[in-house]
Amino acid sequence: MHPFDYEAPATLEDALELLAEHRDDAKLLAGGQSLVPILNYRLAKPRVVVDINDLPLAAIRVADGHLSLGALVRYHHLEESADIARHCPLLKEAAALIGNVRVRTLGTVGGSLAHADPAAELPLVLIALDARVNVRSAREHRTLTARDFFAGYLTTALAPDELITDIEVPVLGDAGYAVEEFARRAGDFALVAALAVVRVSARGRIETARLAFGGVGSTPLRVGAAEDVLVGHEPSEERLARAATVAAAALEPQDDAFASAAYRRLLAQVLSRRALARAVARALEVA
Repeated sequence: MHPFDYEAPATLEDALELLAEHRDDAKLLAGGQSLVPILNYRLAKPRVVVDINDLPLAAIRVADGHLSLGALVRYHHLEESADIARHCPLLKEAAALIGNVRVRTLGTVGGSLAHADPAAELPLVLIALDARVNVRSAREHRTLTARDFFAGYLTTALAPDELITDIEVPVLGDAGYAVEEFARRAGDFALVAALAVVRVSARGRIETARLAFGGVGSTPLRVGAAEDVLVGHEPSEERLARAATVAAAALEPQDDAFASAAYRRLLAQVLSRRALARAVARALEVA
């Protein structure tokens, strides 16, 4: 591991001053599930590591139709929080798919977003729900939509002197939801993940639909064409299958060492159909 200085600021202001001073030469340490392997392999060689674990960024709050999640909320908190189970159980379902118990105990919401792996579960949820990401620097405070925050593979809109403070996730209300993913081994990043959120009217027609995918591009993405196939129609098996087919056709995954583009497209079709079916079933229970 490359040698570096270690700092553990006691306040957010102190942390921001360190980032302003060191900029590209600094790395933030939260759960360490991404940073420590990167340091071990010398893929990053920071001059200073800024440990932010003592900062007051671990609150979970509900207000104005949103869940506010502090950047230091751990994955296991998403599984265990009563507020999340009540207001956005999709987060609980997605968190249960992350890594293993050790990863979920240590890993943080902010760390997952800042790392920006396109196959990770939490970025997928944020893209699907049009969540907002609040970031701070010593200069300013910014609020970014999830779509604007994720800029590319392992790349975000964060400036070198900024850190994530909290994330605002819309409350699901009476919508049905589901996440389906396929990985080579339990705990691995998904080869493909599909997420569906569906709201069904009292007349039995789909009012709103969101269909998003991870592992098929440089960022998680929604497929509006497939959503349009669903809205205004009864959620029949044929309608869901058609939406899944449209979604798969719209994706442009790449071949890599783990799967071909054709295989990923097939997985996307199968998984999105399963996710839609489960989401519709949940929506019908509360419609």
